[in-house]
Amino acid sequence: MERVVETVRTEIVTAIESDQLVLPTLPEVALRVREVAEDANASLEQMAEVIGNDAALTARIIKVANSPLLRASREIENLKMALMRLGVEYTCNLATGLAMEQMFQATSDIVDTRMREVWSRSSEIAGICHVLCRHYTRLRPDQAMLAGLVHQIGILPILTYAEEHASLLKDSITLDRVIHSLHPGIGEKILQHWEFPEELRNVPAEYLNFTRQGDAADYADIVTVAALQSYMGSEHPLAKVDYEQVLSFGRLGLDPDMQFAEGEDLSDEMEAAMALLQ
Repeated sequence: MERVVETVRTEIVTAIESDQLVLPTLPEVALRVREVAEDANASLEQMAEVIGNDAALTARIIKVANSPLLRASREIENLKMALMRLGVEYTCNLATGLAMEQMFQATSDIVDTRMREVWSRSSEIAGICHVLCRHYTRLRPDQAMLAGLVHQIGILPILTYAEEHASLLKDSITLDRVIHSLHPGIGEKILQHWEFPEELRNVPAEYLNFTRQGDAADYADIVTVAALQSYMGSEHPLAKVDYEQVLSFGRLGLDPDMQFAEGEDLSDEMEAAMALLQ
């Protein structure tokens, strides 16, 4: 099996480097939103104009602005009110994340199912990231949420490759090995390609590095703990990790016993956060 995994690794990397397997591109609305957000002279009206052309995205942003997680003092009724409530940076990351969902679709039923599973899990982890960030760091919750959404983005090109190679698609065990081996590095390449901030680019490659050294908590630490929380109690390999060996807990000031959600009465908040992107 290792020989097969290595062969597929070589083929995928070669295909990416030769542009035969194109890295995924952010949806147009996400690109335009990020362009506005990066303009120091841009206004909320310009942001509203870009987002307002997408009715579904507009509705979801208003829904998020009304979430109990954000504790709005009054009901948000329109996009402009939502943007005033959220601010440009938060709206940019939220819109980017929400728009990304359309990327997790495929023509093959098997691959489509896999992609939707990745999005669903990433959405759940993103919600947990939001709560962890708010309560245990001084980092930005919107950035943490986006980190959770993109931590497995490297799986997309692998599934695209598998869709065109029936033998790999039929062998789920080998496919899983290929994904586990390759998606972190490919994910980092994608985020570089998208020109994401440096603090997010390392997340796909570092969130599974449990003994990674560092002086202060970063977004990879938040995703690490959120992923472990998400899989706790399941049959997934991450549920079998020895949390005492995971250094991210210490940087976040958390006890590795993973009871922080109940002990600090955060379970309701986490539930609300995980529903944020559904």
